[in-house]
Amino acid sequence: MKKDEILYDVAVVGGGPAGMMAAGRAAEMGAKVILIEKNELLGKKLLITGGGRCNLTNAEFDTRKFLEKFKGDGKFLFSTFSQFGVKEALEFFHKLGVETKVENEQRVFPVTNSSQTVFDALLKYLKKNKVEIILNSPVKNILVSKENNKKISGINLKNGKEILARKVIIATGGISRPETGSTGDGFKWLKKLGHMIAENNFALVPIALKDEWVKKLSGLTLKDIKLTTFKNGHKYLTQKGKLLFTHFGISGPTVLNMSKDIGELIKYSEDPEYTRGSEDVISLDLFPKFDHVSLKQKLQALLVAESNKKLKNALGLIIPSALVSCLLELTKINGETANHSVKSEERTKLVQMMKDIPLHIKGLLGAEKAIVSSGGVSLGEVDFKTMSSRLFPNLYLIGDILNVSRPSGGYSLQLCWTTGFVAGNSSGNDHSL
Repeated sequence: MKKDEILYDVAVVGGGPAGMMAAGRAAEMGAKVILIEKNELLGKKLLITGGGRCNLTNAEFDTRKFLEKFKGDGKFLFSTFSQFGVKEALEFFHKLGVETKVENEQRVFPVTNSSQTVFDALLKYLKKNKVEIILNSPVKNILVSKENNKKISGINLKNGKEILARKVIIATGGISRPETGSTGDGFKWLKKLGHMIAENNFALVPIALKDEWVKKLSGLTLKDIKLTTFKNGHKYLTQKGKLLFTHFGISGPTVLNMSKDIGELIKYSEDPEYTRGSEDVISLDLFPKFDHVSLKQKLQALLVAESNKKLKNALGLIIPSALVSCLLELTKINGETANHSVKSEERTKLVQMMKDIPLHIKGLLGAEKAIVSSGGVSLGEVDFKTMSSRLFPNLYLIGDILNVSRPSGGYSLQLCWTTGFVAGNSSGNDHSL
């Protein structure tokens, strides 16, 4: 070391939710910590999560049930979540003054409905524990010790400055929302160090549709619907929940959670050896709780009760009025018809359409619209008791840098809180090395 160089106990690269949590916890344990961020401010992605409201976790307190949502990846995470799970995360934020509320599908939000509340609490946590923060500092690469090629010695910034540290935590995220700084830098460094990096793609993204009529519904939210994807008439995937129409297609929790599987479906469509002339279609069922017979009875009772009104007005009593004109356009039925004059075959056609509105998939939106990305460091190369690399014991890997699949609904941020806390706890626990 040169005389003017500082040796930190822990250097954290990436000032997002995982990095802020890790830095704060390591410092709370007594370590001398520096947090390095490439942007002009911390938490850019945190501030836009949940539409700016910050869905900070999901109120499923049974760890096994919570991790079932991570599919096969959940088995890797049990030891991590056993140390710091949903209960501990909520207690952590409550102590920092963040009041929370639980909404649909157990999604937890701050009572203020503002991501700024969560950001401010984390910043307060960092300052209280005297974490040194440097902004506008892109990292060039990770330094390996010249004396021990299995040990990391610090960080090399793009401005030429070296930051020496006994332990380094990588929290640079994946490649979703690149405007927030998640541009996949960490994957390049870790691949260079010998880590296996699974192909990165966008895990939670909206779906673009070919149907022009959908644009008329931009901003409309539908609850308790069912979406089913089909290829060549064969059912592929089904999910129930909430749907949001946008100017380009569809979004919302149900769509986001289907997007990765739909991406796989599209890959097959692009393979000429797999299929020719096939089309990927999502069927929208507005009334999944009703079969065709019971829905027809419901519609018939409505038309009788409103016999002297127009069909378009009656339909507006059971589906959003914005959707009525699209439904009539798709079925080619005149909405000006009096309810008592609606023919039996028209009623059948309306019921069929309400149970099966075809949405023709154009594709997935790209990184600029993705909430999280899948892919990343192979999970077998991480010790999840500490979040340390199995290749470099003093290197820690957290948050979206890991190849963990998860749904929307607070699971991504909880992964950041959990892995960040455990890495901070582990790296800060013994800072004498």
